[in-house]
Amino acid sequence: MSPHATGRRRAHRSVAMGLPVVLAAALLAAGTATAAPSGDARVIRTATLGRIPLGAFSNALLPGSVADDHGVDLGGIGSDIFPAGRKGEYWTVTDRGPNGQIKVNGTKRRTFPVPGFDPAIVKIRVSGDTVEVIDALPLTTSSGKAVTGLPNQKGRDEAPYTYDAATPLSYDPNGLDTEGVVQARDKSFWLVDEYGPSLVHVSPRGKVLTRYVPKGLKLMGAGYPVVEALPSVLLHRKVNRGFEGLAQLPGGDLVMALQSPLSLPDTAAGEASRTTRLLRFSPYKGAVTGEYAYRFDPVGVVDPGEDDTSELKISSVVAVGGDRLLVEERTDRAARLQLVRLGHRADILGGPWDDDATSPSLEQLDDPAAAGVPVLAKRLVADPGKVSGVPGKIEGVARVNHDTLALINDNDFGMTDGAGAFDARGRLVDSGIETTVTYVRLPKGL
Repeated sequence: MSPHATGRRRAHRSVAMGLPVVLAAALLAAGTATAAPSGDARVIRTATLGRIPLGAFSNALLPGSVADDHGVDLGGIGSDIFPAGRKGEYWTVTDRGPNGQIKVNGTKRRTFPVPGFDPAIVKIRVSGDTVEVIDALPLTTSSGKAVTGLPNQKGRDEAPYTYDAATPLSYDPNGLDTEGVVQARDKSFWLVDEYGPSLVHVSPRGKVLTRYVPKGLKLMGAGYPVVEALPSVLLHRKVNRGFEGLAQLPGGDLVMALQSPLSLPDTAAGEASRTTRLLRFSPYKGAVTGEYAYRFDPVGVVDPGEDDTSELKISSVVAVGGDRLLVEERTDRAARLQLVRLGHRADILGGPWDDDATSPSLEQLDDPAAAGVPVLAKRLVADPGKVSGVPGKIEGVARVNHDTLALINDNDFGMTDGAGAFDARGRLVDSGIETTVTYVRLPKGL
């Protein structure tokens, strides 16, 4: 074993064994159970992640990776949540790291205050009203280099800038904007990413084994294997709205959810559309084996008072037995859980809707079902966005048992948009939003 590999393993152990002890003093916990309206879902427990300096967390995993965290704490682990086996323990995943937007000369620039941040798979334990970090796996390339959260390709992804939007940063073909996470029977992990969009296979120690991307993406220079195995139509994904949800079916197949409708044939069509897509992937075949049209409810139904259809998105999909899935459709303020069943009759893979020359596109159809598209039937299971005690921006959902779910929110690392996100010294003006795991009891079992 190389000295570099040995160092990485020691760093990993230091997080697995040291974080709960070394950073325990920084943990600030809060949370209370709140009753919900009769006959609906209700909150039965909450637990909160306390303050862990992002620099300390990152450098324990990969020494020297973060020189200045600008006062940002660990957050963003609410991109997804997946049961880790023991009661109260879950795997979570960060997204690409702290990021925001600042308008310069009338144009928004995407900022990355901690460009050395390496996305990580984070194991947590819910203990009382506290969320404890008990393990963490940094995502690395084949050679052990950090996989950053920076955009991949100039012209396709947003241009990255420093925290103050003053200085351009370099693109990184290794960069991942990770969102969903599941763990397979062999202890390896599967993640989804918004940039490609892509499906990422990761070893039990965090090394990227394979990144599956759309055909024709032509991602060059990555430090891990890249396979063009996904339908080319996914090249039309909306910027920053690639794959967001990931589920693992009982047989091992994976289901990925596009966060938003494709920008097909153009941005305006995607912004106005209520039809997005789910894809089924066979790890055994290394190929997509099914594709399904998912129709959002009108935005005013999901989030009363909201009239912008582009605010609709899928953030989580959860397998609940057989070919059934819970799908979380949401805005940043509201979330609804729908039950769907995948089936051969609803499969649109390889048909006209995968051809970007088809006109009108699937996304342009005002009524896809009337046009002959086998849209997935769905049934509302719960409306946790209307339950007192559930925070906004729920991005992860895990099934605890037949009638209980664990929800986790994305606190965006305490970041806000705009020039006021940092003070005159370049330190974060924290939003005050915390990462919270919320247990919700459903009115009926799944």
